[in-house]
Amino acid sequence: MTMLVGRAPAPLTTLEDLAAVAATGDVRAWVDAVARLTEPDAVVWCDGSERERQRLVAGMVATGTLLPLDPELRPGSYLARSDPDDVARVESRTFICPSDAADAGPTNNWRDPAEMRRELRAVFAGCMRGRTMYVVPFSMGPVGGPLSALGVQLTDSPYAVVSMGVMARVGSDVLALVEAGAPFVPAVHSVGAPLVDADGTRRADVPWPCNRLKYVVHFPEEREIWSFGSGYGGNALLGKKCFALRIASVIGRDEGWLAEHMLLVRLISPEGRRYHVAAAFPSACGKTNLAMLSPSLPGWRVETLGDDIAWLRPGADGTLRAINPETGFFGVAPGTGAATNPAAVETVARDTIFTNVALTPDGDVWWEGLTPEPPAHLTDWTGRPWTPADGAAGRPAAHPNSRFTVRADRCPTIADDWDDPAGVPLDAIVFGGRRAADVPLVLQAEDWEHAVFLGATISSERTAAAEGTLGEVRRDPFAMMPFCGYDMARHWEHWLRVGQGIAEDRRPLVFGVNWFRRDADGRFLWPGFGENIRVLAWVAEQVDRARGRRDDVAAVRSPLGLLPAPGALDIDGLDLTPGDLDALLTVDRDAWTAEADRIEAFFDGFGDRVPAALRRRLTHLRTELGG
Repeated sequence: MTMLVGRAPAPLTTLEDLAAVAATGDVRAWVDAVARLTEPDAVVWCDGSERERQRLVAGMVATGTLLPLDPELRPGSYLARSDPDDVARVESRTFICPSDAADAGPTNNWRDPAEMRRELRAVFAGCMRGRTMYVVPFSMGPVGGPLSALGVQLTDSPYAVVSMGVMARVGSDVLALVEAGAPFVPAVHSVGAPLVDADGTRRADVPWPCNRLKYVVHFPEEREIWSFGSGYGGNALLGKKCFALRIASVIGRDEGWLAEHMLLVRLISPEGRRYHVAAAFPSACGKTNLAMLSPSLPGWRVETLGDDIAWLRPGADGTLRAINPETGFFGVAPGTGAATNPAAVETVARDTIFTNVALTPDGDVWWEGLTPEPPAHLTDWTGRPWTPADGAAGRPAAHPNSRFTVRADRCPTIADDWDDPAGVPLDAIVFGGRRAADVPLVLQAEDWEHAVFLGATISSERTAAAEGTLGEVRRDPFAMMPFCGYDMARHWEHWLRVGQGIAEDRRPLVFGVNWFRRDADGRFLWPGFGENIRVLAWVAEQVDRARGRRDDVAAVRSPLGLLPAPGALDIDGLDLTPGDLDALLTVDRDAWTAEADRIEAFFDGFGDRVPAALRRRLTHLRTELGG
């Protein structure tokens, strides 16, 4: 449904007024109020239909936002090239704005909410002139499901509309629930590039409109999101990181559940036993590879339930149950190839939007890692000619954070019940990071307090998905540093509280993994990819032991936790050099004494808000190390 909008000045002068309208639950009054502020030429209420998607795609092809790929080589697929200023999350311009700065904590950018609303009011006034404002009602999780939640995104980006249709459940059925009084998260997005000035002067559009000034702002107390200036991924698809993590983490804190940056898989043993595993890794550290794992061990299977976000709620059956609230994958392309992730390559064979990858002369796409050798000639992600000589000179063909957006049901490893509204009961949780030294291949937490300590102390080398220096090691507790909508120390406290509410014999076991350990020459010690099933098989066996299904012992104590006992990991057929496995599981006491000092310094940044249980675990670690 399209509604034309006049150019009358907005009678609402503050964003507090808009928040008050949203709080009434009257979605149409809220949409009308935002339209009066942003002044679009028209308002379109999206129904999520295929006809609507085709119309939007055709419009973006006409404007050059999308380039159709060869229909035989890559059916139903398109390439988008973003502005070079708009290629990643803008963490430095992402704000959490509760009324009290302490509620945001030291790891979030806090601004006084009244001050931020005034600032946003200034940039959003008239920001959609000459454009259409789309109303996108969406559900995170199955529509009407017991673990699901609703949102409404307003945006002037057709790219965001189509991508939201891939990543969330968009449609009239969602709008009907909202109009019937179901609570919703209001989310407003603009690329910040009006086509008409205040004096009526019109300017030409560009294929990827954006603004050098960017904001991604969350008002957690009002459950409200405002994003300005970016058309890229998580900055523009507000159901993803903004809602499903930052705002949902606050809702979960208040309601007793967890919104986490976790993949979700089902392991199936050769005997047919099923294990549900959630795993948290910082972005671009192997999450998609694990979510679509092709196991090397005979008889083992992995079914995909989700690749990025999981909502975990204590169930009536005493378990911790998990759903994937999304419906699509927004995956990192570089490093994804037939040798590393064949399921992902098959997933994106058709009906995919690629962003910032390279284009082949015959109308297909390519990125580093897709094939062992690059093609002789390409058009790079900026639209310039590219040859392997350019790659050798340090200019990649695809941006390191280039992406694919594709429906989850295109994945060949997707579970038949991946969208069950009731979710699945978790057997294990895995925390991982990218560390070249010191962190073992795998270890198991001794109890729930230790589990939370493992999650709170994740550290990883920085990747291209975030701003900063590549390779820099940073703390990323629970892989949630950029995504937690409240004080991180309170997040740890909340994890402790949720675990205490689950019967000990039903809690998931918790493990830490590190696929990326290297030797002194820089060689990876572990082959990774499909061979990671060998570690997951040990995880599954440990679950069996904890549940009384096995009575043997396959773990040994270490200062860090339980490690696989000699012979417990199946390494038959692996090309491991003598001593590699020992090195992968070695705990260097001197190195970990220094690491304990770094953990203490990290905790000190949160002051007295760090839960006493985690301080105790740090003291226990020092004692175990002999320091």
